[in-house]
Amino acid sequence: VQLQASGGGLAQAGGSLRLSCAGSGRTFSNYAVGWFRQAPGKEREFVGTINLSGGTPDYAGSVKGRFTISSDSAKNTVYLQMDSLKPEDTAVYYCAAKRSIFRLTYVSTADYNYWGQGTEVTVSS
Repeated sequence: VQLQASGGGLAQAGGSLRLSCAGSGRTFSNYAVGWFRQAPGKEREFVGTINLSGGTPDYAGSVKGRFTISSDSAKNTVYLQMDSLKPEDTAVYYCAAKRSIFRLTYVSTADYNYWGQGTEVTVSS
């Protein structure tokens, strides 16, 4: 599966952005799709994930209540709605996918086989 992340840009603190992760080559129906981010000089970290085989999205504590993951099966796309943005949300955001027929939650970069190219998010104070 090929992944294309988009939607990044510049936002003010307290603002919103919506990122998209479009999949091609395979449908997402039996995949888990995760969002990760990497700030300059830091390791890539887990943001949230959704297992499209079933279950509810899971989020890192730092974004819980502010970020929401959703999906559109007709468009084979997963979204990351980011509200109440903070300057510390500034990073390159990546989507990743892992084939999963089980309703499990995957939070490690090592769990994912396929990665998009990243989209940059900058939040100004």
